[in-house]
Formats: sequence, C-alpha cells, structure tokens
Amino acid sequence: MNDTFLKACRGEKTDYTPVWFMRQAGRYLPEYRAVRGKTTFLELCKSPELCTEVTLQPINLFGFDAAILFSDILIPMEAMNLKLEFHEGRGPVFPDPVRTQKAVDELIVPDPDATMPFVMETIKLLLKELKVPLIGFSGAPFTLATYLLEGGSSKFFYETKRMMFESPVLYHELLQKITDCTSLYLQAQARAGAQALQIFDSWAGVLAPGDYARFALPYVQSIIKDLRQVTDVPIIYFANNGSTLIPNTVTAGADVLGLDWRINIKDAIDKVGNHAVQGNLDPMALFLPQEALEKRVKQLLDDASQAKGHIFNLGHGILPQTSPDKARIVVDAVHRFSGK
Repeated sequence: MNDTFLKACRGEKTDYTPVWFMRQAGRYLPEYRAVRGKTTFLELCKSPELCTEVTLQPINLFGFDAAILFSDILIPMEAMNLKLEFHEGRGPVFPDPVRTQKAVDELIVPDPDATMPFVMETIKLLLKELKVPLIGFSGAPFTLATYLLEGGSSKFFYETKRMMFESPVLYHELLQKITDCTSLYLQAQARAGAQALQIFDSWAGVLAPGDYARFALPYVQSIIKDLRQVTDVPIIYFANNGSTLIPNTVTAGADVLGLDWRINIKDAIDKVGNHAVQGNLDPMALFLPQEALEKRVKQLLDDASQAKGHIFNLGHGILPQTSPDKARIVVDAVHRFSGK
C-alpha cells in the first residue's frame, strides 16, 4: 500500500507530495464516458461493479496517490425519503423541495447499510483492487440542504436563506436530520473500509462568515465529533469559495483543510495553524501549455513547502473539457518536483 497520502493527512514526513484530483473519475475520461454511455448516472452510482471500474480508471491511467469513491453527495438524500432525478444539462433535481414543516417531518434518518448497501459494497470491492488509499465522502449539511430547499442547483439560494432568516427553528430541524443522516453514512463508509473521509461543502462560500458560523459550521463540527468517537481515519473538510471562512473552518475539527484556488496557498497555510492542507490549483490551469502548467505546479509546491502536510489537488473538480494528457502532466510534475 502506498500510504503517502495518509501520512500527509496526518502531517507526517513524506518522501514526496501526494496528488489526487476532485472528480478524477469523470467525464474528461473517454473510458468513463464509455461506461456512462450505457447507463444513467443514478444507475451507475448504484452499481458496485461499475463504480469500482470508474473509480479505478484514473488510478490505473495516471498513478494518483489516492482514489475517491465514485458516487454523488445526494445519494443519502434520496434515502431520506426524497425523489431524486438527474437531468442532462440541468444536474440534480428534487421535484418536491423541502420547504414546510410537513416536508421536514416526513424525512427519515436512514440506516445506511440497509438503504445504501451498494456504496459499502463498492468500498469493499475497491479495497481488493487498490494499492493506494480510498477516500469516502459526503456532502456537508448546509450544501445538502441547499439542494433540498432549492429543488436543485441554484445561483442565488433564495429559498435556503429565506428559511435561515425567516424560520430558523425549522431550518435547524432540517439541518439536524441531514446531519444525523450524514454522520451515520460516513461512519458506515469507515466501517466498510474507507481509509479517509472528505466532507464537501460546495456552497459554503455563499454565506457571510457570521452566517456560516451559525447556520453551517456547527453541523460539520457535530459530524466530525461523532466520527472521532468511532474511527481514527483522517478527515478532510473542503469549503469551496471559503477563503473568507478560514478563521471558522479551522475549528471544524478536520485533519486537513481543502482549499480552492481563490487564495494563495502560502497565505492560507499562515492561517490554518496545525492543519495539513489540500489544494489548490485552479482547474482551468490545466488548459495551459505543458511548460507553463509545469511551472505553475512547481510554484504551488514551493508555496506549500511550509505546510504541516500538503496534498496536491485542484481547487475544485477537474472540468469535463480537460484533456486527460494534462492530468498526466500534472501528476508527473508533482511527483518529479517533490522528489518521487
């Protein structure tokens, strides 16, 4: 087992900087598109054999130092008694948004092993194949709540912020149910064998720092506190567009803070204290010519040299339009410049 990624998560000395990409198993890969072309996205997420296949694709192609379970953050929301659809060009849709007391009351906190056994089976299948650590994951409660409240993706988060400010008690009830579900879900992934866990707060950056501290952070802290009681796997917390939230996110309890590209990683390291960091190359940088891209990688590694631990990653998911060759160039450059 190549445990360089796990060592970096724990802030231990590594021989080189480990690297993986968010959405590394995805539409930029012809191999993924070939699998996806034969099934719907939701069916793919619920097929352990196909999830195993696509999770392994970028590991076998590029030599990433960690694999991330192929799934979607909204899978456990469907298990909470909600109808979930994925529409081409529109993304996830909840036809019946959760905006009333009755809708919140009808949500259940599911047993993840009973309602999402395909996720745990995928983890077990992957552990038989992988020689690098496997990362399990979930969405953060605030981010998950936005999809339930808005009925899908949003630019303005009108329904989310309206409930936060007009009906904070109802908002808390909703967030608490999502938190309970997410906590159990991540615990189940750890039991199944996931060797690290990442919590994605994709929409945290739409909140003012004070609102984040009140309406999002406590639920993440609760999940991590629960996890600490049952597992010692490293925990990564990624608050997208969260540069202004670092004074808050450092209190979440995670081992590693994921960083988007909107802050220089050297500046972020000065703020995070005794935390390892993950990130934070702009995904669009993969459209640079090879020489310029390698120079950007080298600069980022230099800027991160004083981190307690550094995991090289993108500042968000790799874009579908990216050439797979650029992924290979970055992985090779990270390994070469950092001493592998």
